[in-house]
Amino acid sequence: MSAKPKLHYFNGRGRMEPIRWLLAAAGVEFEESYLEKKEDLTKLQKDGSLLFQQVPMVEIDGMKLVQTRAIANYIATKYNLYGKDLKERALIDMYVEGMFDLNELLMTHDFQPADKKDQHFANMMDKATNRYFPVFEKVLKDHGKDFLVGNQLSRADVQLLEIILMAEEFKPDILAKFPLLQSFKARISNIPTIKKFLQPGSQRKPPIREEEVPKVMKIFY
Repeated sequence: MSAKPKLHYFNGRGRMEPIRWLLAAAGVEFEESYLEKKEDLTKLQKDGSLLFQQVPMVEIDGMKLVQTRAIANYIATKYNLYGKDLKERALIDMYVEGMFDLNELLMTHDFQPADKKDQHFANMMDKATNRYFPVFEKVLKDHGKDFLVGNQLSRADVQLLEIILMAEEFKPDILAKFPLLQSFKARISNIPTIKKFLQPGSQRKPPIREEEVPKVMKIFY
């Protein structure tokens, strides 16, 4: 088995992107095996690689891990991105769960039916600017440190940066009312491993193009 983690998913963001971000932030090189058609998914299902018949799946340390949160928890723990004690970990979990809720809205926007897109967009922007980003602005203010939790980089910082950049793709000035998030974004983007991941040619995935949506739907449905 390859020493590098191997990621099994389609060639796009989806639920694998937070995992790519965490590995990149930890400075871990990884390989990817892309699902190109439904048969690729069926093969993994039939050979017993997918515990619940779903991807993402990551081969790491002799295991075939599934379920996005379980994979992210493992990577964060292994590479010291999960706080220094139980209390820090509880805060990280709480923040990340909120981020996953917002991420779900951002990630599924391009897959909405045409007649639902405007409503979905309005809801997504409302939640980002009035529910989620104010929380993290306040966390940074109250904590008074460079990071969301404790005094070192954690998965919460990595995943918040990912979500900020995704939200800015929809609305470039979305952080206008959040000065602490603006400086957080600049600071975390400059961490060397993350800076590298943000360069062109990295394994970070671009937003899905409209013409790619039917192909992805065919793999999964």
